[in-house]
Amino acid sequence: MFAAWEVGVWKALSPRFRPDCIVGASAGAWNAWLIASGCGGDELAASWLDPSNAAIFPHAAALHQKARALFASFRPRVPFGLTMVQVPRLRQRLVRDSEVNWQHLAAACSVPLLFPPVRIGGALYVDGGFLGALPLWAAREMGATRAIAVNALGGPGLPLALRAARTLRALGNPDPTDLETVLIEPSEPLGSLRDAGRWRRANIERWMELGERDANRACTSITM
Repeated sequence: MFAAWEVGVWKALSPRFRPDCIVGASAGAWNAWLIASGCGGDELAASWLDPSNAAIFPHAAALHQKARALFASFRPRVPFGLTMVQVPRLRQRLVRDSEVNWQHLAAACSVPLLFPPVRIGGALYVDGGFLGALPLWAAREMGATRAIAVNALGGPGLPLALRAARTLRALGNPDPTDLETVLIEPSEPLGSLRDAGRWRRANIERWMELGERDANRACTSITM
């Protein structure tokens, strides 16, 4: 659900904007991987409109297969990073550029309680959005001084469970205060957690259309 809205945002931004670096959390890490690899809005949309995505939730084997396919088929052309959370220590980690392999892509989307943690280098990792769906700290660490912050967990109508989860962000790295930021958030409720957990083409198209509208409104605030 949130990834589809982000796709709509990129459809509006891609003709106007080329990032110097890109970082993502959770399903946004997969979007970031594709965008950093040169995917335009239509190609990114096609990746989420593929009905085979319906098999991912809640099957870890399908999630890992998708992560392998993304790693095999795409390579970032600009600096890229994703965030993960080490468990049980609840420590955020930024992984970037040549360090990234398919296991990192899988861990970035391994939502706690729905998918098992991914073991990498002797440690266990889960979804980076668990402690912060908007990893501005990671963008700053990668050298960014300005950011377009695409925050799918903002705006109205966020499900109660996700509002509660968002408070965990205080346990992670605080947002940098010296980063010039243009914030883009959903202007309308995206849907329920049940909507987020099942693939339906009509919903995905609706979320993409909303993301595109929201980004178009924000484009007047973006200067190159």
